[in-house]
Amino acid sequence: MYEGYGLSETSPAASVNQPDFGTRAGTIGHPLWGVDVEIVRADVDDRVELLPTGELGEVVIRGHNVFSGYLGRPEATAEALVDGWFRSGDLGTKDADGFLTIVDRKKDVIIRGGFNVYPREVEEVLMRHPDVAQVAVIGLAHPVHGEEVCAVVVPAPDAAKDPEAVITWSKEHLGRHKYPRRVEFTDALPLGPSMKVLKRELRAQYTA
Repeated sequence: MYEGYGLSETSPAASVNQPDFGTRAGTIGHPLWGVDVEIVRADVDDRVELLPTGELGEVVIRGHNVFSGYLGRPEATAEALVDGWFRSGDLGTKDADGFLTIVDRKKDVIIRGGFNVYPREVEEVLMRHPDVAQVAVIGLAHPVHGEEVCAVVVPAPDAAKDPEAVITWSKEHLGRHKYPRRVEFTDALPLGPSMKVLKRELRAQYTA
């Protein structure tokens, strides 16, 4: 089994762990033939500025696999295709050996008190808790910190639904700015057609 990466806009693959280049678990390998994948500054939207090796930024893709645009949505196309590159909206890194790693979705990053919190990292830790069957981590508005970290948990069968216990456990396994201060329990997480968690729905629900 070889881990890879792609989007609908890249028809649908962009990179994969390939035996010819070596494989590395936890990465998405190297770009496919005829495809370029690079890391650029995520906070600059109107142009592409490549970042040095190892730095975290937005994943951009160009090549014969990239779509020509969104049907009937010229503004969305202009935002996605910049300087000949497709801006994926995903955050990642590229190491000295050319291996690419996805960190999280750009729009899902939580900024708590000036510190970036990557939900995927928090979710991977929380999934080790014995009472957690599924979890989605979102940012909710906070008057002091800007955003607060909230974990929406589907509990394991017969698990105790104790938010404080999850929070206390999280403190022991995550940095001070990363652990969730709010834990909500639910029977199921909202999923889209591709079975990805619809975090925008969770944000709307728990903000309300």
